Amino acid sequence: MLDYKLLEAMAAVVDEGGFERAARVLHLTQSAVSQRVKLLEEQSGQILLVRSHPPQPTEAGMRLLKHCRQVRRLEDDLDVDLNLAGDSFTTLPVGINADSLATWFLPAMQDYLAERPVLLDLRSDDQDQTHRLLRDGVVLGCVSSRSEPFQGCRCDYLGHMDYRLLASPGFRDKWFSGGFSAKSLSRAPMLIYNRKDEMHVLLLQRVLGACPDLNPFYVPSSGRFADFIAQGLACGMLPEQQCGELVAQGRLVNLIPGESERVDLFWHCWNIESSVMDSFSRALKAGASRLLARNR
Repeated sequence: MLDYKLLEAMAAVVDEGGFERAARVLHLTQSAVSQRVKLLEEQSGQILLVRSHPPQPTEAGMRLLKHCRQVRRLEDDLDVDLNLAGDSFTTLPVGINADSLATWFLPAMQDYLAERPVLLDLRSDDQDQTHRLLRDGVVLGCVSSRSEPFQGCRCDYLGHMDYRLLASPGFRDKWFSGGFSAKSLSRAPMLIYNRKDEMHVLLLQRVLGACPDLNPFYVPSSGRFADFIAQGLACGMLPEQQCGELVAQGRLVNLIPGESERVDLFWHCWNIESSVMDSFSRALKAGASRLLARNR
């Protein structure tokens, strides 16, 4: 039988990124938190946390964390159903890709969040990576480009985002005066979100047959991507939701007219009976249907 006080201690260490921060959240001493995690490991007969900075769960630890978060979700729902929660909030850990967070997510969810006692613990990553957060039990749901659900999860299509390779008119004239080509592209700075981002690679392989060697300009902030491109510092990939107005104003131009890279987005969540999770999922799907293109 699991001792949930011990399990909550381990979850707090992972969520807060360390024993000291977990101790503050749990109103315990750091030593007490460490003892609880050690006792849980002794009871389970295996190491559950790698004592790194920050601490990382082992494979066994991730399975326990996944179980802990599911139980916590069910307990929060029971408090709501029995009217035991009062004015307290319930927290939903959700994984979301950075571009969705920078564009359509808030308009889609603002009414729901304004009306419900729900707090979000958003974990942002590339759309090809967020499903790992769900698989590892870090979040209860995620927005991802993965179309296949994990075992024990459900998956719903949200819509798609179309990405284009854009630049300022001045940048285009400086680096692509002779037209767009692999040679001219290999000389120009290319804005890239991080080293896991391969959106540009997919487009260039399709259009040019191969992705040339690039001069990467790394900016891990979707919200600032358009600003860097509009200032003429680099070219880069932007979704329609983020660049439409700038293109209409003539501040950005498409370097490959008629070409775009489509990314389908899906909502994945654990298939558990949760009134809060169900209401959040309905609101997310309804908001996405208003704000994302859909032709699936």
